[in-house]
Amino acid sequence: MSDSFGDISNSNFGAGAGAGGGLNANADLQDFVEKEQQRAQFSAQVHNFNDICWDKCVEKVGTKLDSRSETCLVNCVDRFIDVSLFITNRFAQLLQKSGGGM
Repeated sequence: MSDSFGDISNSNFGAGAGAGGGLNANADLQDFVEKEQQRAQFSAQVHNFNDICWDKCVEKVGTKLDSRSETCLVNCVDRFIDVSLFITNRFAQLLQKSGGGM
């Protein structure tokens, strides 16, 4: 029977876990865990942005955000994204410089 997730028996995730194939399965598992950790870190960062920006921008809770709160929230999140991108790009530049000088 086939569903939207495909046939698990045809996946490579657990392939070779028996004689001599454990390294491939271990690498697949490690890759999966690393990707899930990255997703969890991203999700935690988004929640952190939400908390900080909410505390900074929303003074009173109602049925609808006022224009000041909405603008503040948008700007707050945009600044966090800008800073994250800046830091990421700066680290990439530093890595390129250190790798080029070896």
